Amino acid sequence: MKIIRRVTEPEVISEFLRNEFYQGEFHNDREKYEHLVLDADITNAAENALRRALLFRRRGHMWRELPADTQWWHVEIEPEDLSKIRVFPRAQWRKVADGSFLLPDVVQRIRSQRFSGKTREFISKVQALSYQLRVDSDNSCILLIGIDEIRPMTILEGNHRMAAALLASHNLLQNRFRIMCGLSPHMRESCWYETNFTTLLRYARNRIRNFWYDREADVRLISMPDAKTIAAQSSSYDGVSAQKIARGSK
Repeated sequence: MKIIRRVTEPEVISEFLRNEFYQGEFHNDREKYEHLVLDADITNAAENALRRALLFRRRGHMWRELPADTQWWHVEIEPEDLSKIRVFPRAQWRKVADGSFLLPDVVQRIRSQRFSGKTREFISKVQALSYQLRVDSDNSCILLIGIDEIRPMTILEGNHRMAAALLASHNLLQNRFRIMCGLSPHMRESCWYETNFTTLLRYARNRIRNFWYDREADVRLISMPDAKTIAAQSSSYDGVSAQKIARGSK
Protein backbone atom coordinates (compact mmCIF):
# COMPACT_ATOMS: atom_id res chain seq x y z
CA MET A 1 0.00 0.00 0.00
CA LYS A 2 1.37 3.36 -1.00
CA ILE A 3 0.75 6.25 1.37
CA ILE A 4 -0.06 9.46 -0.51
CA ARG A 5 -0.98 11.97 2.20
CA ARG A 6 -2.56 12.39 5.62
CA VAL A 7 -6.25 13.29 5.59
CA THR A 8 -8.37 14.73 8.38
CA GLU A 9 -11.33 13.08 10.08
CA PRO A 10 -13.73 15.76 8.72
CA GLU A 11 -12.57 14.92 5.19
CA VAL A 12 -13.20 11.21 5.75
CA ILE A 13 -16.61 11.86 7.31
CA SER A 14 -17.50 14.11 4.38
CA GLU A 15 -16.72 11.30 1.92
CA PHE A 16 -18.54 8.70 4.02
CA LEU A 17 -21.67 10.87 4.26
CA ARG A 18 -21.62 11.61 0.53
CA ASN A 19 -21.71 7.87 -0.16
CA GLU A 20 -24.60 7.35 2.27
CA PHE A 21 -26.74 10.42 1.60
CA TYR A 22 -29.14 8.62 -0.75
CA GLN A 23 -30.40 6.51 2.19
CA GLY A 24 -33.84 6.98 3.72
CA GLU A 25 -32.54 8.44 7.00
CA PHE A 26 -31.90 11.70 5.16
CA HIS A 27 -35.07 11.88 3.11
CA ASN A 28 -37.02 14.36 5.24
CA ASP A 29 -34.34 17.06 5.27
CA ARG A 30 -32.32 16.12 2.22
CA GLU A 31 -32.97 19.45 0.56
CA LYS A 32 -31.91 21.38 3.68
CA TYR A 33 -28.52 19.74 3.98
CA GLU A 34 -27.75 18.64 0.44
CA HIS A 35 -25.37 21.52 -0.20
CA LEU A 36 -23.33 20.58 2.89
CA VAL A 37 -22.88 17.09 1.52
CA LEU A 38 -22.36 17.65 -2.18
CA ASP A 39 -20.28 20.82 -1.86
CA ALA A 40 -18.45 20.21 1.42
CA ASP A 41 -16.15 22.84 2.89
CA ILE A 42 -13.98 20.85 5.29
CA THR A 43 -12.26 24.05 6.52
CA ASN A 44 -15.57 25.15 8.08
CA ALA A 45 -15.82 23.77 11.64
CA ALA A 46 -19.59 24.35 11.90
CA GLU A 47 -20.24 22.45 8.67
CA ASN A 48 -17.95 19.65 9.80
CA ALA A 49 -19.96 19.28 13.03
CA LEU A 50 -23.22 19.10 11.07
CA ARG A 51 -21.88 16.51 8.66
CA ARG A 52 -20.64 14.41 11.59
CA ALA A 53 -24.07 14.53 13.24
CA LEU A 54 -25.77 13.61 9.96
CA LEU A 55 -23.46 10.65 9.43
CA PHE A 56 -24.02 9.51 13.01
CA ARG A 57 -27.74 9.17 12.31
CA ARG A 58 -26.91 6.11 10.25
CA ARG A 59 -23.32 5.17 11.01
CA GLY A 60 -22.61 6.41 14.53
CA HIS A 61 -22.58 2.81 15.74
CA MET A 62 -19.80 2.08 13.25
CA TRP A 63 -17.69 5.16 13.84
CA ARG A 64 -17.69 4.78 17.64
CA GLU A 65 -16.00 1.41 17.36
CA LEU A 66 -12.92 2.89 15.70
CA PRO A 67 -10.02 3.54 18.11
CA ALA A 68 -9.63 7.16 19.21
CA ASP A 69 -6.07 7.30 17.85
CA THR A 70 -7.07 6.29 14.31
CA GLN A 71 -5.15 8.27 11.71
CA TRP A 72 -6.51 8.55 8.19
CA TRP A 73 -4.47 8.42 5.02
CA HIS A 74 -5.13 8.75 1.32
CA VAL A 75 -3.50 5.64 -0.12
CA GLU A 76 -3.05 3.65 -3.31
CA ILE A 77 -3.70 -0.06 -3.40
CA GLU A 78 -0.87 -2.07 -4.96
CA PRO A 79 -1.22 -5.57 -6.49
CA GLU A 80 0.25 -7.33 -3.44
CA ASP A 81 -2.38 -5.66 -1.21
CA LEU A 82 -5.34 -7.44 -2.80
CA SER A 83 -4.80 -10.66 -0.88
CA LYS A 84 -4.91 -8.70 2.42
CA ILE A 85 -8.22 -6.90 1.89
CA ARG A 86 -11.29 -8.31 3.63
CA VAL A 87 -14.93 -7.43 3.03
CA PHE A 88 -16.92 -5.97 5.90
CA PRO A 89 -18.54 -9.01 7.62
CA ARG A 90 -22.23 -8.17 7.62
CA ALA A 91 -25.60 -9.00 6.08
CA GLN A 92 -25.53 -10.90 2.77
CA TRP A 93 -21.74 -10.88 2.65
CA ARG A 94 -21.67 -13.53 5.38
CA LYS A 95 -23.56 -15.93 3.12
CA VAL A 96 -21.35 -15.18 0.14
CA ALA A 97 -18.11 -15.38 2.12
CA ASP A 98 -18.72 -18.85 3.55
CA GLY A 99 -15.98 -18.47 6.15
CA SER A 100 -13.37 -16.46 4.22
CA PHE A 101 -13.91 -12.72 4.03
CA LEU A 102 -10.82 -12.08 1.91
CA LEU A 103 -11.95 -10.05 -1.08
CA PRO A 104 -10.35 -12.32 -3.75
CA ASP A 105 -12.03 -15.39 -2.16
CA VAL A 106 -15.40 -13.68 -2.04
CA VAL A 107 -15.14 -12.60 -5.68
CA GLN A 108 -14.11 -16.11 -6.72
CA ARG A 109 -17.21 -17.48 -5.02
CA ILE A 110 -19.36 -14.94 -6.83
CA ARG A 111 -17.85 -16.12 -10.12
CA SER A 112 -18.08 -19.84 -9.47
CA GLN A 113 -20.98 -20.56 -7.11
CA ARG A 114 -24.70 -20.71 -7.72
CA PHE A 115 -26.75 -18.84 -5.17
CA SER A 116 -30.47 -18.83 -4.57
CA GLY A 117 -33.16 -16.62 -3.07
CA LYS A 118 -32.18 -13.23 -1.67
CA THR A 119 -28.49 -14.02 -1.99
CA ARG A 120 -28.94 -14.51 -5.74
CA GLU A 121 -30.68 -11.14 -5.99
CA PHE A 122 -27.85 -9.60 -4.01
CA ILE A 123 -25.23 -11.09 -6.34
CA SER A 124 -27.15 -9.82 -9.37
CA LYS A 125 -26.88 -6.27 -8.04
CA VAL A 126 -23.12 -6.64 -7.56
CA GLN A 127 -22.78 -8.00 -11.10
CA ALA A 128 -24.84 -5.11 -12.47
CA LEU A 129 -22.60 -2.65 -10.63
CA SER A 130 -19.54 -4.39 -12.10
CA TYR A 131 -20.75 -3.79 -15.65
CA GLN A 132 -21.62 -0.20 -14.79
CA LEU A 133 -18.11 0.46 -13.41
CA ARG A 134 -16.53 -0.84 -16.64
CA VAL A 135 -18.16 1.88 -18.73
CA ASP A 136 -18.89 4.76 -16.35
CA SER A 137 -16.44 6.98 -14.49
CA ASP A 138 -16.48 6.75 -10.70
CA ASN A 139 -14.43 8.97 -8.42
CA SER A 140 -16.10 7.88 -5.20
CA CYS A 141 -14.18 7.06 -2.04
CA ILE A 142 -13.58 3.67 -0.42
CA LEU A 143 -12.79 3.46 3.31
CA LEU A 144 -10.47 0.80 4.70
CA ILE A 145 -9.29 0.20 8.27
CA GLY A 146 -6.20 -1.59 9.53
CA ILE A 147 -3.32 -1.64 11.98
CA ASP A 148 -0.63 -0.52 9.55
CA GLU A 149 0.10 -0.58 5.82
CA ILE A 150 1.48 -4.14 6.01
CA ARG A 151 -1.14 -6.18 7.86
CA PRO A 152 -4.69 -7.08 6.66
CA MET A 153 -7.23 -4.36 5.99
CA THR A 154 -11.03 -4.45 6.24
CA ILE A 155 -13.39 -2.52 3.99
CA LEU A 156 -15.34 -0.20 6.29
CA GLU A 157 -17.34 1.35 3.44
CA GLY A 158 -17.41 0.13 -0.15
CA ASN A 159 -17.91 -3.66 -0.12
CA HIS A 160 -20.16 -3.63 -3.19
CA ARG A 161 -17.92 -1.39 -5.27
CA MET A 162 -14.70 -3.21 -4.40
CA ALA A 163 -16.18 -6.62 -5.20
CA ALA A 164 -17.82 -5.32 -8.37
CA ALA A 165 -14.57 -3.77 -9.58
CA LEU A 166 -12.52 -6.90 -8.88
CA LEU A 167 -15.09 -8.95 -10.80
CA ALA A 168 -14.04 -6.89 -13.81
CA SER A 169 -10.26 -6.73 -13.28
CA HIS A 170 -7.46 -5.98 -10.82
CA ASN A 171 -6.66 -2.86 -12.79
CA LEU A 172 -10.18 -1.47 -12.39
CA LEU A 173 -10.08 -2.07 -8.65
CA GLN A 174 -6.76 -0.29 -8.26
CA ASN A 175 -7.56 2.72 -10.39
CA ARG A 176 -11.30 3.42 -10.24
CA PHE A 177 -11.68 4.78 -6.70
CA ARG A 178 -10.01 7.07 -4.21
CA ILE A 179 -8.97 5.03 -1.16
CA MET A 180 -8.79 6.35 2.40
CA CYS A 181 -7.41 4.07 5.09
CA GLY A 182 -7.74 4.49 8.87
CA LEU A 183 -4.75 3.04 10.73
CA SER A 184 -4.36 2.47 14.46
CA PRO A 185 -2.16 0.15 16.56
CA HIS A 186 -5.36 -0.54 18.54
CA MET A 187 -7.57 -1.45 15.57
CA ARG A 188 -8.00 -5.00 16.92
CA GLU A 189 -10.23 -3.44 19.62
CA SER A 190 -12.81 -2.70 16.91
CA CYS A 191 -15.35 -5.42 16.10
CA TRP A 192 -15.25 -4.26 12.47
CA TYR A 193 -11.61 -5.32 12.27
CA GLU A 194 -11.54 -8.26 14.66
CA THR A 195 -14.75 -9.94 15.79
CA ASN A 196 -14.56 -11.66 19.18
CA PHE A 197 -16.47 -11.68 22.47
CA THR A 198 -14.70 -8.62 23.88
CA THR A 199 -15.17 -6.42 20.81
CA LEU A 200 -18.79 -7.49 20.38
CA LEU A 201 -19.52 -6.76 24.05
CA ARG A 202 -18.16 -3.25 23.69
CA TYR A 203 -20.25 -2.79 20.54
CA ALA A 204 -23.39 -4.03 22.32
CA ARG A 205 -22.86 -1.62 25.22
CA ASN A 206 -22.46 1.34 22.89
CA ARG A 207 -25.56 0.34 20.92
CA ILE A 208 -27.67 0.09 24.08
CA ARG A 209 -26.33 3.38 25.43
CA ASN A 210 -27.39 5.26 22.30
CA PHE A 211 -30.44 3.24 21.31
CA TRP A 212 -33.14 5.67 22.47
CA TYR A 213 -31.31 8.92 22.02
CA ASP A 214 -28.00 9.57 20.29
CA ARG A 215 -26.78 12.99 21.31
CA GLU A 216 -24.00 12.94 18.71
CA ALA A 217 -26.55 12.40 15.93
CA ASP A 218 -28.86 15.23 17.05
CA VAL A 219 -28.46 17.76 14.25
CA ARG A 220 -30.66 20.25 16.12
CA LEU A 221 -28.12 20.56 18.92
CA ILE A 222 -25.36 21.24 16.42
CA SER A 223 -27.56 23.78 14.65
CA MET A 224 -28.31 25.66 17.89
CA PRO A 225 -25.07 26.78 19.55
CA ASP A 226 -26.86 28.34 22.52
CA ALA A 227 -28.68 25.12 23.31
CA LYS A 228 -25.49 23.13 22.96
CA THR A 229 -23.62 25.49 25.31
CA ILE A 230 -26.36 25.37 27.92
CA ALA A 231 -26.47 21.62 27.72
CA ALA A 232 -22.71 21.30 28.06
CA GLN A 233 -22.72 23.51 31.17
CA SER A 234 -25.50 21.62 32.84
CA SER A 235 -24.24 19.09 35.36
CA SER A 236 -27.55 17.27 35.13
CA TYR A 237 -27.39 17.02 31.36
CA ASP A 238 -28.78 13.92 29.77
CA GLY A 239 -30.43 13.06 26.48
CA VAL A 240 -33.96 14.01 27.57
CA SER A 241 -32.95 17.43 28.90
CA ALA A 242 -31.01 18.12 25.71
CA GLN A 243 -34.12 17.58 23.64
CA LYS A 244 -36.11 19.91 25.90
CA ILE A 245 -33.44 22.60 25.63
CA ALA A 246 -33.38 22.29 21.86
CA ARG A 247 -37.17 22.57 21.61
CA GLY A 248 -37.21 25.59 23.89
CA SER A 249 -34.65 27.42 21.77
CA LYS A 250 -36.76 27.44 18.63
